[in-house]
Amino acid sequence: MLSIIGLVTILTIVFLLLSGRITPIIGLVLVPIVGALFAGFGFAEIGVLFGEGIDRVINVVIMFIFAILFFGVMQDAGLFDPIINKMIAISRGDVIAVAVGTVIIGAIAHLDGSGASTFLITIPALLPLYKRLKMSPYLLLLLVGLSASIINMVPWGGPLGRTAAVIGADPTELWRPLIPVQIIAMILLIGLAVILGLREKRKISKLTESENAELEAAATLEMTEQATPSRKDESLARPKLLWANLLLTLGVITMLVWGIIPAGFVFMISLSIALIMNYPKVDDQMERIKAHAPNALLMAAIILAAGSFLGILDGTGMLQSLATDLVLFLPAFIVPYLHLVIGFLGVPFELVLSTDAYYFALVPVVEQIVSGYGVETTSAAYAMVIGNIIGTFISPFSPALWLALGLAGLEMGKHIRYSFFWVWGFSIVLIVAAMLIGVI
Repeated sequence: MLSIIGLVTILTIVFLLLSGRITPIIGLVLVPIVGALFAGFGFAEIGVLFGEGIDRVINVVIMFIFAILFFGVMQDAGLFDPIINKMIAISRGDVIAVAVGTVIIGAIAHLDGSGASTFLITIPALLPLYKRLKMSPYLLLLLVGLSASIINMVPWGGPLGRTAAVIGADPTELWRPLIPVQIIAMILLIGLAVILGLREKRKISKLTESENAELEAAATLEMTEQATPSRKDESLARPKLLWANLLLTLGVITMLVWGIIPAGFVFMISLSIALIMNYPKVDDQMERIKAHAPNALLMAAIILAAGSFLGILDGTGMLQSLATDLVLFLPAFIVPYLHLVIGFLGVPFELVLSTDAYYFALVPVVEQIVSGYGVETTSAAYAMVIGNIIGTFISPFSPALWLALGLAGLEMGKHIRYSFFWVWGFSIVLIVAAMLIGVI
């Protein structure tokens, strides 16, 4: 009965998230409470389980809030603009170079972990160049999406934060073994960009030589004004503090890798320094915090709601019971490798499950099942994270993707058809690479 209640609870949350009838916060808070009441637990007991769940995720919440604020301030100050502008200037006029440059620009732009800001920076800057060279704008979206997905493995990115909340781990600790995976993924993606660039070049080669020459000349002449990424307010840029901001950011990343102090504390300190250094006036500092607070607080609220959800489902024994009973219905040879099966199917799952549904409903159940067969919790988590995260920006459940489609004037259906098999294949290759180096 406990398994049935747990399954109904999870399926109800998944259904409500998929249907868009409620926000993730409401579903993650209210549905588990109803499930726990049906399972015979009183409000006092549920309150205790809520507290235990919140304790598991509070450090993740702190890190998220201050990480998003810090990188938002760095974007405002224009830390990444010179690198992006230089890449645009270098790649202009050559299709393969443009494709490779798109990957690098997308990675740099996504260092703040925000898909919306990534597309706001890259699409307006690169779309005119793609159009001038007759390159497919769907290729632009594919390459930026894959690049951003790889960078999204950082601890302040949504998926790793959700995973850390689910398994009760520190996001920074989870991230460190993924650094080699990110490096491998970026190398593989640059190689894929070359392949896709060659394919695009063959398509464009159908044009006459004169037309090609005209296109390249026009791109070189007219892209200069359009190369600067759009930012909300140019007056926020601090070009004279570029090196100081760069050193501060490198220091932050170094401290995260070193792990000598908690990640949340690192971002608290770095945000304070960044605000004083770039915006000495108190009013300016408050405006920067207000500008980026909505994104930070929304993610914090979702993680706190997830803590409540997991605390109740775990504390009532629903997850353990469900995992135990599910094993009875699965072929014995599949069960120990269920995390790999789910990982290899991560991209297709991204089309039918929202990010919250995948990480808060599917991941804990699979982790419970395979851990009974000696699979390490982190290994199971990595398989499911890597397999799924690569498909982040082909999902119709991604608000940032709809923003990108709007900016580029593209259609969701055509984007999925253009990108799906490239993205799925890339995720499978990356899981295999992670297995070869021992991360999974």
